[in-house]
Amino acid sequence: MLASAKEMLQKAKAGHYAVGQFNINNLEWTKAILLTAEEMKSPVILGVSEGAGKYMCGFNTVVAMVKGMIETLGITVPVAVHLDHGTYEGAYKCIEAGFSSVMFDGSHYPIEENVAKTKELVEVCNKLGLSLEAEVGAIGGEEDGVVGGGEVADPDECKMIADLGVTMLAAGIGNIHGKYPENWAGLRFDTLEAINNKVGDMPLVLHGGTGIPAEMIKKAIDLGVSKINVNTECQLAFAEATRKYIEEGKDLQGKGFDPRKLLAPGVEAIKETVREKITLFGSANKA
Repeated sequence: MLASAKEMLQKAKAGHYAVGQFNINNLEWTKAILLTAEEMKSPVILGVSEGAGKYMCGFNTVVAMVKGMIETLGITVPVAVHLDHGTYEGAYKCIEAGFSSVMFDGSHYPIEENVAKTKELVEVCNKLGLSLEAEVGAIGGEEDGVVGGGEVADPDECKMIADLGVTMLAAGIGNIHGKYPENWAGLRFDTLEAINNKVGDMPLVLHGGTGIPAEMIKKAIDLGVSKINVNTECQLAFAEATRKYIEEGKDLQGKGFDPRKLLAPGVEAIKETVREKITLFGSANKA
């Protein structure tokens, strides 16, 4: 039912496009992303942070909801449910709950420990046919309360982790989570190129896809990025559409207070954002 991200990302790397990971926060988010991926015939990765998993009543609830939607909505495109920035313990919880893909973020451990833990998870995921993402060089910005400044990964360390047999690698190249500050220096394409040359066919992951200019996104895809994570942009679009609905007093007209009506403009805004990203990433009609 759920797909591992392995095949979709290997195809993306060979075909010079990227698959979007869109983070989900609730039922509306999930439904909007699945319907848009189906409409555009694009493979899709649903990202779940540990905080969002907790908010949605646990990883088992998330898996049950996504599987139920795939069936009821008649979704035919490949869908991976992926743990985003997972801890070591969180990765095991998601594997148990039935996720098809996990990210183990060992970037804050000394490299030796990151290697040991990643190696162990590679074996577990391989046995179960799941895809595994690892990270080298912390991604800056704020992710579930963790703030970092956007480190640049060491290409040799990237190769060391890639050689352990992970499915995909997230490498810090000056990208950050959340909104980019005015003085942001842009992506380090020299580093990305060096990493890509070292890791060969390994799909690379770009975190913090919100607010990176389209030309930079396209250039990153040309240099081996096959998975791009989007979260903040959908949240901002949802919030803006919801604010507009309430400011226009629509919640006070008729049954406008019904949550199905109240949340509808936000859902449409998420769909529009996902459509734009799928088009930019080049994954439409690749399912």
